[in-house]
Amino acid sequence: MSSGIEFVKDGHIARVTLNNPKALNAISPAMDDALAAAWIEIDDDPDIWVAVLSATPGKAFCSGADVSGGTDRDGRMALGGGLTGVGGPQYHLRTPLIAAVHGYVIGGGFELAMCADMIVAADDAQFFIPEVKAGIIGEAGILHRAVRRLPHHIAMGMILTGDRLPAAKAEQFGLVNEVVAPDDLAAAAERWAGKVIACAPRAVQAAKHATLTGLGMRLEDALTTRYEPIEAYAGTKDQQEGLAAFAEKRKPVWTGH
Repeated sequence: MSSGIEFVKDGHIARVTLNNPKALNAISPAMDDALAAAWIEIDDDPDIWVAVLSATPGKAFCSGADVSGGTDRDGRMALGGGLTGVGGPQYHLRTPLIAAVHGYVIGGGFELAMCADMIVAADDAQFFIPEVKAGIIGEAGILHRAVRRLPHHIAMGMILTGDRLPAAKAEQFGLVNEVVAPDDLAAAAERWAGKVIACAPRAVQAAKHATLTGLGMRLEDALTTRYEPIEAYAGTKDQQEGLAAFAEKRKPVWTGH
């Protein structure tokens, strides 16, 4: 896949790489198109059980939307191929997504990382929301996500001052799952992906769907809601394999069926 995105399938893992380093991996409309196509292909392929989003080595994971041609996105899909819900319709990725970030994780790039289910960060990663320092404020998606992902005063400090949050602090505040040396970032993402594919893929997707769907509900409603992917998983071959493996004290062999 071209247009500033590399897309590779490797067994049960899909690797999506932002490849626009000269522009700090800012996402152009062409890159958004490529990302949108990648997410759809990933969700449509039953052999893909997890996706990893990273960026080519350089100063930044992603600096957000490429606004070199202006800020009007002409009704295109949301930033990040639809994941953010900013600037267009939101795409809800069923497949678990791991973001592996390094360097500057700026604005919309920060928001894109927060759309992942897990974040692994190089120790040189710096997260920040620079809008107020630049005197710019537009779509507010990143503000809403940051104040939900971080302690209130930490998020507000970043939002109202443009201060940067280094990777070590991001781990301390629960924003990222792990911080590693830059040379170990790819291996760390691979390790987390391996943890996901060691689990039953349809159960993982059902768990993600139920968790995120229930997140916007009152706890009482979330507890009493029936989630279609969980119900559809009942009686599948993988569920039966999980029960059999537990009884036989062996590792299960998942097929995705």
